[in-house]
Amino acid sequence: MSGETESEVIPHLVLRITPIDVDATLELRQSVLWPSLPIADVRLAEDDKGLHFGAFVPEHEKPIAVISLFDEPLPGQHFVISGDDNPSPRKSARFRKFACNLVHQNKGVGTKLLQHAVEAARSTLGASVMWCDARTSSSAWYKKRGMVEFGDPFYKGDVQYIRMKISLDADTCKTSAYNAI
Repeated sequence: MSGETESEVIPHLVLRITPIDVDATLELRQSVLWPSLPIADVRLAEDDKGLHFGAFVPEHEKPIAVISLFDEPLPGQHFVISGDDNPSPRKSARFRKFACNLVHQNKGVGTKLLQHAVEAARSTLGASVMWCDARTSSSAWYKKRGMVEFGDPFYKGDVQYIRMKISLDADTCKTSAYNAI
């Protein structure tokens, strides 16, 4: 599923989601998430190891939304019993630097991009859990899409965050909360 998808989000808005190079994410990351920082400061040390996706509309050559996905353990990793009764960590994926152009927010673009990331985490990375550090100002948006908070709030600079996760197990993904993504 980590390939390209196309769908209609709101009437007459055709959205194409495709893998992109990390450099194609930087401008939008910076302008939406950290406008006061230089663009070089929004590049992550692990970006070369991630999967990056962009959402495009026909009238723009640059992505209108971006998300980056990493094979990264869940903080405070929980263990599950495997078939041989040995505890093993659940495979998890972390998404970071999720940004949508302000003009295109509240149109379903972010929801479709997050859904694409969920499918890529499950099918490409083999994850059973996906998580993020969410700005507390955005946590209600993530909750509407089936994510739950875990851990205590914390700060990065002057921005407050909370960790959030969603199970990618087949049974969980059939629930109405997941389908709302």
